[in-house]
Amino acid sequence: MPEMDPTDHDIAELGPKIKDIDDEAELEEMLALEEGGEGRDPVVTLIEDRLQKVSGDDEGSDPASIDLTESTIADIANMIRGIDDVEVLQDVLEREKEGKNRKGAKSRIEKKIDDLQENDEEAEIEYAPPEERYPELDHPTNDKQYVEGTVDGEYRDMWVYCETQQGALIDVSREMLGKARELMDGYNEAYDESETVVAVLVGDEVADLAEECLAYGADRVVYHEDERLDRFRHKPYTEIFCHMCRDWGPGWRDYHEPRYTLFPATNNGRDLSALVQGELDSGLASDCSGLYIEAADISNPAKTGTPGESRTFERVLHMKRPDFSGFEYSTILCIDKPHRDFHPQGASVIPGSFEIPEADAEAEGEVFEHDTDLPEEWFHIEVTDYDQLEDGVDLAGNEVVVALGRGIGEQPTKGMELGLELVDVFEEADLGLSRGVITASYEFDTHVEEYVTEERQVGESGQVVEPELYIAAGISGAIQHKVGMDESDTIVAINTDPDAEIRDFSDYYIEGDLFEVLPRLTEALKEGELSRVVAGVDDD
Repeated sequence: MPEMDPTDHDIAELGPKIKDIDDEAELEEMLALEEGGEGRDPVVTLIEDRLQKVSGDDEGSDPASIDLTESTIADIANMIRGIDDVEVLQDVLEREKEGKNRKGAKSRIEKKIDDLQENDEEAEIEYAPPEERYPELDHPTNDKQYVEGTVDGEYRDMWVYCETQQGALIDVSREMLGKARELMDGYNEAYDESETVVAVLVGDEVADLAEECLAYGADRVVYHEDERLDRFRHKPYTEIFCHMCRDWGPGWRDYHEPRYTLFPATNNGRDLSALVQGELDSGLASDCSGLYIEAADISNPAKTGTPGESRTFERVLHMKRPDFSGFEYSTILCIDKPHRDFHPQGASVIPGSFEIPEADAEAEGEVFEHDTDLPEEWFHIEVTDYDQLEDGVDLAGNEVVVALGRGIGEQPTKGMELGLELVDVFEEADLGLSRGVITASYEFDTHVEEYVTEERQVGESGQVVEPELYIAAGISGAIQHKVGMDESDTIVAINTDPDAEIRDFSDYYIEGDLFEVLPRLTEALKEGELSRVVAGVDDD
């Protein structure tokens, strides 16, 4: 029995722990337990990947003479990777059945055989549209005007949806404009093009924000104003954006659809991005934290059209997003197929992922008003009353974030007071909290209770911050919290546990009680004697 039973843990807990296991036998046992239990695909993949890293590569082994009973499943997977002879694989499969008869080993060999046989049968892929291949099915997109299988369409420009609140651009809109400017400048230089950044504004009285969009990086601004659009509405916002970029006919938009689209990964932005990309019959990489444009070598026959063939796709937007609760990062590509283009390549961007650029007051560009009739049925729901928060909390706009975790549990009110006192020492700082504080049943005195709100939460289900300095007091460093702050320039952690996970990704780790360390830190900063706070702390 392995020390850790994967069936007792979720994927977020397994991710950081499994990378420390180097025993093949233990990993094999864990894999068997998972496959014999829930058989969760992400967990199986994690264990298999670790097995392959630990076992090394045995491609040089002779499949006809190797003793399978002495080989791990990872050994067999590595061995068959380079075998293209179905008969040899069938022999290996029979010997495994006669030997240990392991489910994991058999499934890998059988999959390899199936892949080879499928490739032989599909040397040339003959395309037929879904409605011809499956005429008996009711296709839900039959009445959709733009399911058109466009091939080699013309696509240009990067369109950026700029969300507004209270008549102003929100910070992530400025971030995206700056990043779009950077991406398209590099794109135009690399491909000798002159494609542009197009900012999109939708709402009531948004025309006045056009100049600001130009200042933050847009070449053109397209806006649609209507007093009925003062609040976000799914149907009209989707239809307006799609009409702007696909059906509208200003002289400069002489292409089929945009090459790229960007949206904020806010509540409204997530909704709009999915609706727009679906209406434009393309894909969406949601909640991205990194973007770059370069070529991609693809061998997937669904994309190349021919099994065994590799093809280089140019001008691909690589969209990086956190997976497995931030333990891994995936790069999503939206690649055309032989008989259908997938454009625009679209992404939603996590607020705080990019720097807000310096506004260029001298920037010049073009501003266009979009005009189309908005049917009354798009506004059949009327908002008669709503509450509005007086102030929001934007942790991402601070140079310093002081975050408190469950370590305040013994004296929660005092812990909050100490954190707020430290915040006051800095010029641009604010207080953040871990999810543990938000969900705990601590009793706070009135004067600090107002700070315990979900909008101060840092992490996967809260805000993502990248301050110059992040001070984490009493926070263990769970993956869900890490994904919200691990891009900070400098991380200082304070914890009584010498083995807390946050130690692994902190720049400075103070092993101590936050109730003792925070007052000393605050006093030292006030007196300009920070060095004495860490006196006696070793380099470990």
